[in-house]
Amino acid sequence: MSVETSARSAAEILAWSRGLVEPALRSVVGAMPPAMRGIAEFHFGWRDEAGRAAAGAGGKSVRPALTLLAAEASGGTAAAAVPAAVAVELTHNFSLLHDDVMDGDRTRRHRPTAWTVFGVSAAILAGDALLAGAYEALAEAPSPDPAGAVRVLSRAVLELVEGQSADTAFEDRTDVTLAECLAMAGGKTGALLGGACALGALYGGGAGRAGRYRAFGERLGLAFQLVDDLLGIWGDPEVTGKPVHSDLRNRKKSLPVVAALTSGTPAGEELAALYLRRGALAGDEPARAAALIEAAGGRAWAAAEADALVAGALTELDAADPVPAAAGELRSVAHMLTHRDH
Repeated sequence: MSVETSARSAAEILAWSRGLVEPALRSVVGAMPPAMRGIAEFHFGWRDEAGRAAAGAGGKSVRPALTLLAAEASGGTAAAAVPAAVAVELTHNFSLLHDDVMDGDRTRRHRPTAWTVFGVSAAILAGDALLAGAYEALAEAPSPDPAGAVRVLSRAVLELVEGQSADTAFEDRTDVTLAECLAMAGGKTGALLGGACALGALYGGGAGRAGRYRAFGERLGLAFQLVDDLLGIWGDPEVTGKPVHSDLRNRKKSLPVVAALTSGTPAGEELAALYLRRGALAGDEPARAAALIEAAGGRAWAAAEADALVAGALTELDAADPVPAAAGELRSVAHMLTHRDH
């Protein structure tokens, strides 16, 4: 396996990505009809509830960065892939607007969520508008294969929606298997990262290797979800911004939890008796659930699975014969996404 390293840190790469993508992103959003434009600009942190200019953070721009770097790794330029990166970021935020409604989340990025300010129906419609804007961004910009780009994004969206549907269905089921949970996370998180990388390859002139880049992104996305699930149970609240054991209090069927529930161990059976009942966990119950998940092997399995997925992702990247400098930066972003264990 090659060992390219990046001259820029992951934080510098993400800042570079935002600098390239945000002006074009603002232009697409600014061309939307007034009602949808106002909600989108609020969601991105560009305006406050009253429509006044704001300087809120619009997210890390991980997915656009992967698109730009995949384009460079394929032998093209980041500038040529900006429309694809914009489409990816619009699609990601379409999913966030809808997720916030479905999950009832009242804050995102330390600000009120759009549905709490503008209403549920308006937030759903704004998400739809962002998705439409994503396809406009692909259709209006020069591309070596416009139809292929639309197919890549469409497939990612379909898999993302399927994953979200499964996640919602799991809330009312007590028989979720680990294979089902992995498939759900692969759709909900891995599909768009894979699509982001495949789009970058298309816009970088590497259509023949787009499958390799897609596989790199999909594996990286699933590893990212595993790490996120671990942090949702054992993460430092100062880093995650969520209370300790927050996922357990809501009885979320995350990957470590399902691994423990299906382990066939005494700890897994005790966890099932505690976890698969109605109502949130309270008092000392979340801490007990965390201990049982660890005793049943859920924590160790998730960490090992994440490591294996990252190794598989990097193998796919190497197989794409990437430009070394861009490959090093893709590795830096991959490391950042999967080493958030502070």
